[in-house]
Amino acid sequence: MTTQSELSPFSTLDDYIALPRVEGLALSPDGRRVVLTVATLSRDRTSYDRALWSAAADGSGVPTRLTRSAKGESGVAFTGSGDILFVSGRPDADAEKDTEAAQLWLLPAGGGEARAVTRLAGGVSGIAATAARSDTIVIAANLLVSAADLEADATARGLRKDKKVAAILHESYPVRYWDEDLGPAEPHLFSLDLSALEDVLAATAPDAAGSDKRADAPAPYPADLPRPRDLTPGPGRSGDTAGQALTPDGRTLIAALRAQEQRSGRAVLVSIDLETGVQTVLFDEEHVDFAAPAVSHDGSRLAFVRAEDSTPDGPADQELWVADIDGGRPRRVAVGWDRWASSLVFDADDRSLIVTADHDGRGPVFRVPLDGSAVQQVTTDQFSYTDVAVDAATGDLVALRSSWLAPSHPVRIGRSGEVTVLATPTTPPPAPGRVTEIETRAEDGARVRAWLLLPDGASAEHPAPLLLWIHGGPLNSWNAWSWRWSPLLAVARGYAVLLPDPALSTGYGLEFIARGWDAWGAKPYTDLLAITDAAEARADIDGTKTAAMGGSFGGYMANWIAGHTDRFRAIVSHASVWALDQFNGTTDSSHYWQQISSAQGMIDNSPHHSVRDIVTPMLVIHGDNDYRVPIGESLRLWSELAEHHAEPDGSTRHKFLYFPDENHWVLKPQHAVVWYETVFAFLDQHVHGAAWKRPELLG
Repeated sequence: MTTQSELSPFSTLDDYIALPRVEGLALSPDGRRVVLTVATLSRDRTSYDRALWSAAADGSGVPTRLTRSAKGESGVAFTGSGDILFVSGRPDADAEKDTEAAQLWLLPAGGGEARAVTRLAGGVSGIAATAARSDTIVIAANLLVSAADLEADATARGLRKDKKVAAILHESYPVRYWDEDLGPAEPHLFSLDLSALEDVLAATAPDAAGSDKRADAPAPYPADLPRPRDLTPGPGRSGDTAGQALTPDGRTLIAALRAQEQRSGRAVLVSIDLETGVQTVLFDEEHVDFAAPAVSHDGSRLAFVRAEDSTPDGPADQELWVADIDGGRPRRVAVGWDRWASSLVFDADDRSLIVTADHDGRGPVFRVPLDGSAVQQVTTDQFSYTDVAVDAATGDLVALRSSWLAPSHPVRIGRSGEVTVLATPTTPPPAPGRVTEIETRAEDGARVRAWLLLPDGASAEHPAPLLLWIHGGPLNSWNAWSWRWSPLLAVARGYAVLLPDPALSTGYGLEFIARGWDAWGAKPYTDLLAITDAAEARADIDGTKTAAMGGSFGGYMANWIAGHTDRFRAIVSHASVWALDQFNGTTDSSHYWQQISSAQGMIDNSPHHSVRDIVTPMLVIHGDNDYRVPIGESLRLWSELAEHHAEPDGSTRHKFLYFPDENHWVLKPQHAVVWYETVFAFLDQHVHGAAWKRPELLG
């Protein structure tokens, strides 16, 4: 008989990477339809193509594909008139010369072909904000430091391209972010009045804009397009925002702009008048970030997150605040509710905030009343919710939700919390095995919980080997589907996968986070061992066959575990922190890690001090384009493993999988296949005693 695992696409890596995936959702102004961003594997299987699909927001009908292009589409949003906006690098038939950069495109609500509405030399980074009752929008785009306007930017870019110059001169910190080299351009916010789009179509030639006819004059910005207006013309990276929102009339932008501080910065909440460009500071405090602004439907109020800087003494809370749109009468709401908002919007009646937050291994939707009454949990299922939008007419919500058994899919949430699944062009894959929840008590009495995914057939007669999979962050929770970190791939191969939330995890309150603060190797480590003990005590788990793995902070914990216990048969350490003193000065955001770590904490909690005590075989994995945890961490780990544990002939049972062109996650589908093939071959070798099988594509 064919088992569920054999039928599942998780049994074959090639089938898994070919699964289509929903990545984004936007709700139309009338609340009648959603537009989904759907990614599918490219023909050569080395990337993902993205297209837009439309579906009814009430759950009826079947989805309709809206776009199709070789370059794909992303960043979907609606104008106040119901036109669809997106960002794409598709060719612009109206341009004299293709910029090869992604531009803003508009698909008319009444039907017809999409058309480009920008032609910026450096392209458009994304849609920053749209207005509910206006066709004025705000986009994000980069300009070279020396460029005084759009024409100068195009000229300077052309010169660098012609001379093949890639050098970047930095005059402030930071210089890198995740996998991106910052500069030589800097981020800006631009307003764009799309209501003028039809009028400017009447222009018959570039000369209509009164362009400079000198031979050496830069080419003017196209007169047949609305000209973007720079809202953040100041120098530096002030356009690196922590969120922004437009008032419904499209006249005012509320933005959390970056204010530079030596090698760090804080987010300052400002109001920008789109007609005059005048900026007014609403909230600015030293050592405080103001982020995630949202504007009420009537345009009279704003909501935001206020977060003081954390220090080595402990984590700071992330507070919800509301104020008048001009910053007057500010007050905190949800006082005493120590969950951290991952998104917030105003409810349809503007009397509450609709908030998502990590909570007990899930990511529910909450309603936060502005009158000071108790926070209400709207959804009570096993899912985590993102991309939440409010239907202003009915008060219902639409969102994406996911769990460890179901990838992101669109749903409608009624006022009382009932959930209706919407039509989607992607068919949810059948998940192998089953999921349960386990918990234990740590040595200090704290409750520690985890998801446990069990393979089909796991029982007392046939106990499954256990894979402890540690989350990154460290401020994170195992509560939502991940296409990159898929425990179901291990479940389909017979492993039980333990997904714990130890100290430092979000969704359990500030005190739970504080248990591991500036002490990563203390309670986070003992919590992991305690919950592993609880899993191994089950009759359907083979406690003699356990392995551990993790990435980023999870990789740090894998390294710490390797130097402090021999209970695991194999350890996989991906994109890991090895030496805290080295990491804290070379990561892309060194100021943050140094402000939350004491000098003694970095000494006491650095895994590299225990390299001599490692006895468990380790698979080390890293991508060279990882700037959050630089490659030097794994290079040093590999060097010190060889120094202390290699045989006289240089051979070693440890392995190092290196990706020269990948980042923190390893995202190219063909490389994801190699990643999993190597991990499973390594686990099978040391957990099951199988012969080592080198993945074919590794030569």
